[in-house]
Amino acid sequence: MSQTAIFHVEIADYAVQQALLHGVRHTVFVSEQNVPAELEIDALDPLSDHALALDADGQAIGAARLTPDQRIGRMAVLSAWRGKGVGQALLNALLATARTRGWGEVSLHAQLHARDFYACNGFLPEGAEFEEAGIGHQSMRRRLDGAMRVQDPAQARAATAAVIHAARRRLCLQLRGNDTLLAQPLVVDALRRFATARHDKQAQLLLHEADLPALPAAFLALVQRLPSVFQLREPVDPADCQVASAAISNDRGDCYFRPIGARIEGELWLDAPARAQQQEAQFKRIWERSRVCNGLRVLGV
Repeated sequence: MSQTAIFHVEIADYAVQQALLHGVRHTVFVSEQNVPAELEIDALDPLSDHALALDADGQAIGAARLTPDQRIGRMAVLSAWRGKGVGQALLNALLATARTRGWGEVSLHAQLHARDFYACNGFLPEGAEFEEAGIGHQSMRRRLDGAMRVQDPAQARAATAAVIHAARRRLCLQLRGNDTLLAQPLVVDALRRFATARHDKQAQLLLHEADLPALPAAFLALVQRLPSVFQLREPVDPADCQVASAAISNDRGDCYFRPIGARIEGELWLDAPARAQQQEAQFKRIWERSRVCNGLRVLGV
């Protein structure tokens, strides 16, 4: 199958298209994952909004639902179509439906192998892992109308990855101290994907040169390998040097702000242009007064 294979996603009429929806779900959950058939269909199905992905021939290739209790679930994509953006399109369709309904948040139970996918789409993990139908899961939640509190390392990783993942052409990172979030595989992978995308892009990093040696080696290696993408500057104005906060923002209106840069606690704003522009304005003021940071050459990484 071509990597440019064509498909589309629609909000299904459950009464008419339930056979297509359940056909995909049965293949993935019952046949592949051994979920008991009696658990796969439940009383919420007729009450839920369903997204259906169809290929160019009208064959069902993916399905997902949004229940009345504001939960996304039953996300299933046929194996031949995985990694081609079908899951992303299904998720986008359900998030759009939730916004149309005026809902302030949505939640889901992510299978553990899909946890990073949802994290990159702005869902923060909550609580401990658990089993559902014999499969490991993680509760996750995303707000649609305001800030989400980031309170633990797992949420901080997800928040950082979400802002990077959503960036189109610009990222602004204001770092403080030994930012261990930049060592996390989920975050490094998101940065690598952004930096190697086939279009013009730029990541601007504000940091103190004295903090360079403490930054994760994988992050520093990526910055050095792609100097046309990553630009580093160091604050020199005394007032700028006293700024204790850290933040990452993008050109999509997303921002993860930490009032104390050495800590992970903060707020994640998604689809919030006014808040992101406020952060970007502060970043720009400091950036324009800062000097180019040449510390990587000294480190020899």
